[in-house]
Amino acid sequence: MNPLAERAWHLVPKPLQDAIASGVDRLQGATVPAPPLPDPTAAHRLLIGPVNYAGQGYRWARAVESNGLVSARNYVHTGNNPFGYDADHLVTWRTAEHSRAWQRAMLDAIRDDYTHVLIEACFPILGGLFRGDVRRQVALLQEAGVRVGIVGHGTDVRLPSTHLHSTPYSHFGAGAQEWAPVEQIEKNVSENLSLIMDLDVPVFVSTAGLLTDLPQAKLLGVVIDPDVWATSEPTLVRDRLRVVHAPTQKHVKGTHLIEPVVRRLHEEGLIEYVELNGVAHQDMPAVFRDADVILDQFRVGDYGVGACEAMAAGRIVLTHVTAQVRQEVERHAEMPLPIPEVTVDTLEDVLRDIAAHRSRYSALAATGPEYVRRLHDGTFSRDVLLHDFLEG
Repeated sequence: MNPLAERAWHLVPKPLQDAIASGVDRLQGATVPAPPLPDPTAAHRLLIGPVNYAGQGYRWARAVESNGLVSARNYVHTGNNPFGYDADHLVTWRTAEHSRAWQRAMLDAIRDDYTHVLIEACFPILGGLFRGDVRRQVALLQEAGVRVGIVGHGTDVRLPSTHLHSTPYSHFGAGAQEWAPVEQIEKNVSENLSLIMDLDVPVFVSTAGLLTDLPQAKLLGVVIDPDVWATSEPTLVRDRLRVVHAPTQKHVKGTHLIEPVVRRLHEEGLIEYVELNGVAHQDMPAVFRDADVILDQFRVGDYGVGACEAMAAGRIVLTHVTAQVRQEVERHAEMPLPIPEVTVDTLEDVLRDIAAHRSRYSALAATGPEYVRRLHDGTFSRDVLLHDFLEG
């Protein structure tokens, strides 16, 4: 929305906003979808929503159902799902924000049919009800006996001011204002962290680096399907290493920081550097099978879905991981994280070392699938949710 139009829209009273939005929906033929419902016979019935970043809400739901005691559903605002990740239930932002009928139906469904709700990224689970006041929405659900938890995904709970002091080349540092309004992110995250403290509910995070800002949280872990990425294709056998980088967010990945190094090594003939743009996610397993080294990100200090997919493919993944993250995940996995220590400053040395000591790095890459099975195939996440939320 145009900034001037957005400011004008916020001056409109909420009931009138709702009426206008509902009228637009009717003109466009939109109907209010029925809420997602769980299996009523399950002992625990869990709703996860409403952002489904990287498809994780859906994958957590499937993971926790695997023990047969839980029925789980996830839902997502379509605007938060631009890449079309699997989801149990889709609803437009306009409907969630402005349809009183949808809000009442979702509230009734949660109170009548669910025992637990896991709210993602501090987004209001009941849309625009109470003007999106999460505190009031949670209180309403708790009064009905529903247990509520929060899961942080990333920028929603990663405080820029803290990250700048803990991570070299933080994506909140140089060049950040061209990527996103850091001051606004700081304000939003501070409000989210205060909300979480006020709610005093079980808290989870998708990746270990977020424990810096939420030390009281439990690591939930991201989930992938390892079988999709598994391959028998050998790695590190080419004369010239095939090094792949898919910069979905160039600023966050640190693409501009590593490009001079990798392009120089490409010209030297040590590596074949391949930068991918616009490749569909379903085509990425084939890309990884044909790669030796995957360059992920060099500014966040954490690892996520992409690195897990590369490890599941038995490839060397280079991504900057802080000591705090490494210690946390290795404690849970009970094995070393198969990601070499690397920063922007050491990338050239690490790539040269890989080329010179292929058998050692090939052995390291071969441990990736086992690591992913231990921490990221859904089993770990299922057990965390059962122990620390559903049965707690």
